[in-house]
Amino acid sequence: MMDWSDRHCRFLWRLVSRHAVLYTEMVTTAAILHGDRRRFLDYHPREQPLALQLGGSDPGELAACARLAEQWGYNEVNLNCGCPSNRVQSGQIGACLMAQPALVADCVKAMRDAVSIPVTVKHRIGIDDMEDYAGMADFVQPLAAAGCDTFIVHARKAWLQGLSPKENREKPPLQYDKVYRLKQDFPRLEIIINGGITTLAQCRRHLDRVDGVMMGREAYNNPFVLAEVDRSLYGDKTPPPARSQVMDAYIDYCEAQLRLGTRLHHMSRHVLGLFQGQPGARRFRRYISENAHKPNAGIDVLTAATQLLQCSREAV
Repeated sequence: MMDWSDRHCRFLWRLVSRHAVLYTEMVTTAAILHGDRRRFLDYHPREQPLALQLGGSDPGELAACARLAEQWGYNEVNLNCGCPSNRVQSGQIGACLMAQPALVADCVKAMRDAVSIPVTVKHRIGIDDMEDYAGMADFVQPLAAAGCDTFIVHARKAWLQGLSPKENREKPPLQYDKVYRLKQDFPRLEIIINGGITTLAQCRRHLDRVDGVMMGREAYNNPFVLAEVDRSLYGDKTPPPARSQVMDAYIDYCEAQLRLGTRLHHMSRHVLGLFQGQPGARRFRRYISENAHKPNAGIDVLTAATQLLQCSREAV
């Protein structure tokens, strides 16, 4: 599973892996119910299978958004109980909901009653002074009773006061053992582990103890890490694409999006890590970074950057 992506990033990931389940970046219920609905819910058909991640704490609003997700063709709706930012705390969404399991259970039940697609929850192993495993188990149990069968667990606690969102992704120590224990104690639940996972070898080790793995930052910084996912984890015998094939397909996608009015830099920033570790990768990144944000930047920026890669290979 791939986490926190916008639609252009998701399209790039899908070019590399055909099977991984992709998740949207979190969208608040207020944004969907009172904002530009198509902006938040539209996606390219190729992105499927795709899950919509919601931020909210009102059961009725979450149920309404879940219904929209199902109508829009999403495969899953996910409730975010793991984001620690001050902005989401002020709206009573994200990780602060771990302190209110009864409310979250009501939210889960409302969504489960509203749709036939799976309703899942993403959360931390704890928040603030919730140090022991029992606190997480006490959070999961009522949600499971309300109808949630799948839990995606970021194996770090979140400090709601004192750490920034970036620090909360890095500083609290990873405690994978607590996620493993959750699977042992709730064997009928699907437990998916998240946090600090950077290689497929790590994924395979985790899969000996839990049901699934979610990868976020590494897949964004190094999209080609997904190239072996289909064969290694899903048993697909199809050879993985070459980086050049992925880039060519993404250029075609960007060209179509430019005709619709999308700015190049909104798409090009996602491809900066595609050639990580390859000859010319630094020149490729620099050229895009220096040119894609310019007014009227066009597809020629990406084609010129790709040509720099070719020149670097020929010079090696």
